[in-house]
Amino acid sequence: MFADLPLLSLLIWLPIAGGVLVLMTGDEQRLKHTRVYALLISLLTLAFCVPLYLGFDINTAEMQFQEKVSWIDSFSIYYHLGVDGISMPMIILTSFINLIAVAAGWQAIQTRVAQYMASFLILAGLMNGVFAAMDSILFYVFWEAMLIPMFLIIGIWGGENRIYATIKFFLYTFLGSVLMLVGLIYLYTQSGSFAIIDYYTLPIGLTAQILIFVGFMLAFAVKIPMWPVHTWLPDAHTEAPTAGSIILAAIMLKMGGYGFIRFSLPILPDASSDLAWLLIAMSLIAIVYIGFVALIQKDLKKLIAYSSIAHMGFVTLGFFVVFALVSADRFSAAVLGVQGAMVQMISHGFISGALFLGVGVLYERMHSRQISDYGGVANSMPIFAAFFMLFALANAGLPGTSGFVGELFVILSAFQANPWYGFWAGTALILGAAYTLWMYKRVMFGEIANDRVAALKDVNGREIALLVLLAIPVLLIGLWPQPLLEVMEVSIEHLLQFAVTSKLGF
Repeated sequence: MFADLPLLSLLIWLPIAGGVLVLMTGDEQRLKHTRVYALLISLLTLAFCVPLYLGFDINTAEMQFQEKVSWIDSFSIYYHLGVDGISMPMIILTSFINLIAVAAGWQAIQTRVAQYMASFLILAGLMNGVFAAMDSILFYVFWEAMLIPMFLIIGIWGGENRIYATIKFFLYTFLGSVLMLVGLIYLYTQSGSFAIIDYYTLPIGLTAQILIFVGFMLAFAVKIPMWPVHTWLPDAHTEAPTAGSIILAAIMLKMGGYGFIRFSLPILPDASSDLAWLLIAMSLIAIVYIGFVALIQKDLKKLIAYSSIAHMGFVTLGFFVVFALVSADRFSAAVLGVQGAMVQMISHGFISGALFLGVGVLYERMHSRQISDYGGVANSMPIFAAFFMLFALANAGLPGTSGFVGELFVILSAFQANPWYGFWAGTALILGAAYTLWMYKRVMFGEIANDRVAALKDVNGREIALLVLLAIPVLLIGLWPQPLLEVMEVSIEHLLQFAVTSKLGF
């Protein structure tokens, strides 16, 4: 019965329309009302994810909840939406994290509150559009449009160097995406269609595949971000407000990984196979080198930002080891690798969101992100320290947490592709434990560093509620990942069939 509802349009346009409403009705004299409106709209958006999940058929790889309306007739461009087992969990994650982000700025933001809340609501709708779009131009419009609210969030409510960070963020992500548009236009000239699924069976020569792959790779690698196009991320995280960092790490980074699995692998299988060595090398460098970079960070946000880059290396590694596995007739291991990459994306959304929320809790009280300014926080904030310990251990990949599941799957598949891949990927478990637990020890344990730390008040009811909401999926996925794996399995197998089928013989 849910299939008759325009659920995807509701998930896209409800938060966008709500953001416009908040922008029009909010003013500085009614801050409480503005926040309540934004929270209610976020809750309602998340509520529509319930019928999306309950009505989803896990036994088919077909796109579900489709909506198709002609948009630009002369170019056969459609407002075409749909979800499968890969995109549906990402939409739920987006709607959930947006609720956390709106609540996270409840007290921290005191100026231009209506504009702030509206930016997050509109951003949520645009991000849902990215995951639901089945027309490549519609995808590109949502992909680029979401830069605008994030540009404003960092540029208006960010730190002292927010202008520099904002411009760097915008230029990196926008310029990388321009080449993706060129590739999409070429695919249209060859097929006469902008439908993404039409490209899966479109014959493309190897040279064209490689050129398009490079254009796609720049767009997606910048967004993840992969080494060496990662330098915009620490600056953006450092200057962004807490909720901005939560959205940036939990959702926007995942769009690069989603682009690889939705576009690069199934549309350009031969180029993906030929250049897999490059993506694997970049992924392993991110896992190992960036892990060492995280070790020397003195700023809490920068440490977690570099940690995100290292963890996202598992995503691209899981995607691109599939070619070595399939050539060795290990298709089930290839599926395992992609499953691990997808679980890693979902898991990292909750864990990184929680860690940035924790840093925000400390920053609101101390107005410092420097690790050296802390010490002994557990003595004055024991409840917060317990929650932060859970998320720190999940970030380090502790068994029983969601951070372990995705990394284990990717390491197992990488080891079957090449033992050295598995070895270097496995170092992340050591490095992750090193930089995360050392950070936790310096901030939380030991003698109280100063009078300001001694005067800290523990988390309030709102903050506890947010931490609990994030802790539940971290533990649930870690202890019982099967429901998530079942949702994704058929869709992953379907896309992999395109990814491992050469187009050169068409």
